[in-house]
Amino acid sequence: MRTHLCGLIDESLIGQTVTLCGWADVARDLGGLCFIDLRDHEGIVQVVAEPSDAAGNAEVIATAADVGYEDCLRVTGTVRRRESVNPKIRTGQVEVVATAIEVLNKAEPLPFHHHENPGEDIRLKYRYLDLRHPEMQRRMRVRTKLVSALRRWLDARDFQDIETPILTKATPEGARDFLVPARQHPGEFYALPQSPQLFKQILMMAGFDRYYQIARCFRDEALRADRQLEFTQLDMEFAWVDEAIVQDTVEAMVRDVFREVAGVELADPFPRMPYAEAMRRFGSDKPDLRNPLELVDVAELVKDSGFKVFADVAAGEGGRVCALRIPGGATLSRKQIDGYAAHAAKYGAKGLAYIKIGEDGAVSSPIQKFFEEAQFSALLAHVGAGNGDMVFFGAGDYPTVSAFMGAVRLKAGEEFGLVEDGWKPLWVTDFPMFEWDDEANRYVALHHPFTAPAVDDEEALRANAATAVSRGYDLVLNGNEIGGGSVRIHRPSMQKAVFALLGIGAEEAQAKFGFLLDALKYGAPPHAGIAFGIDRMAALLAGTDSIRDVIAFPKTTGAQCLMTDAPSPIEEAQLVELHVQVRPVARED
Repeated sequence: MRTHLCGLIDESLIGQTVTLCGWADVARDLGGLCFIDLRDHEGIVQVVAEPSDAAGNAEVIATAADVGYEDCLRVTGTVRRRESVNPKIRTGQVEVVATAIEVLNKAEPLPFHHHENPGEDIRLKYRYLDLRHPEMQRRMRVRTKLVSALRRWLDARDFQDIETPILTKATPEGARDFLVPARQHPGEFYALPQSPQLFKQILMMAGFDRYYQIARCFRDEALRADRQLEFTQLDMEFAWVDEAIVQDTVEAMVRDVFREVAGVELADPFPRMPYAEAMRRFGSDKPDLRNPLELVDVAELVKDSGFKVFADVAAGEGGRVCALRIPGGATLSRKQIDGYAAHAAKYGAKGLAYIKIGEDGAVSSPIQKFFEEAQFSALLAHVGAGNGDMVFFGAGDYPTVSAFMGAVRLKAGEEFGLVEDGWKPLWVTDFPMFEWDDEANRYVALHHPFTAPAVDDEEALRANAATAVSRGYDLVLNGNEIGGGSVRIHRPSMQKAVFALLGIGAEEAQAKFGFLLDALKYGAPPHAGIAFGIDRMAALLAGTDSIRDVIAFPKTTGAQCLMTDAPSPIEEAQLVELHVQVRPVARED
């Protein structure tokens, strides 16, 4: 049907006859002289229909004059050099003089045009039109290239691509499961996998040594720009390894793949930072190292001040008082300062104190009056504040202060143009094993319940659960967690101890995880692994903030597919067959 692709027509084809297929991106009738920008997945080439004495030329011009946006065309013509070069497109040196134009399918009036910057809802409803856009084509090709590069790298190093079940057992792994009624087992359900976690561990116990899978995963949780109900992971697992071997292998893979896909050179080696240090310096366990701003703890300098908010927190347990210096921040107006306070409030801040130092050294601060002169000077010196700077302060419990001051850091870095260009990878290590859930009145796993603790003694773990450190690790890139993993528990006694600390009793553990506990009893080797978010990696490489831009058919933040109108009601007969009864949703008055 075609001999060449539109976006690949170049000077080497001048004088040759080509047949192209694509969509009319732009069509212009200049009164007997028509120009059509013909587009396919490789790009755009200009087609010209011009007067000549050739047989059938009048029909060519008449057809061209009637072409509209997104009409589906086949064009035959001769390649020639353009008089007016277009340097913005790859084919800008040439054009195709049409000798035949066939309208394969006439497009109806479009629901939107790409140049109109349509809203996301209409883009998703007419996703097939949205995906035709060259930028969306580029983003999806980045994703394809990424997955292909990962597969080649892993295949070349003897990782085995093994599929794990999609219909599996419901297990508590942090998010809600999607449940599937089992027609042949009335009242029982499968669950769609949140990850292949337990299966890949069992594969290590089965002797497969090195595993990978480009795995579909499902989590029934709230959506946002970097989260979908269904998503794709690169899952990896290694036997007979420790965390250093996993990290070194993964580093090499990421460096090679990023170089191949996007020409990006990453650091060698990737720096490593303990979780506690990341929270202390940046207020985040996924810090963006391109941003030079850092948090500074000041509790010792404010505990004897007259500012009760600071003094009380500094004197108590589990609190934090910290400062963030913004070079040049004295330019912030009072309205802008209030904007920072409002931003911090989204992350739990009850207030945001500040010290503003003008270029002339004049100080503006609502907290200055609570400090003696020497105390105040020592505070400024400790945070490195000078003329022209703004210093924000946060006080409260450690996690909350870290969260909102970390958010302020990111906002300031962006607004003051402090974020460097480039790529900054980082391993974050030594995560806490548990965190306390006040609502549930028990510990919950910070990573997942199968992560090994740093101590290899159950009694020591029980005695120090509140401060226990795990052998978990995350790979962070430009402030985005792109991969997370850990050394796994490989002894049944330790796995039972962890379950017990999480409030999972022996009976419940056997009911939910009996197959894992059984497998651990029969010579399970030390093993470790990691999972990468393919969608998130692709979005970073494609230069977009939303993973929806690199997923062909994503859901909205309201968990809907607007194109197919899913989810949708099911007929009663099918529900009966599945032994499912739908109860009316209670109305909220």
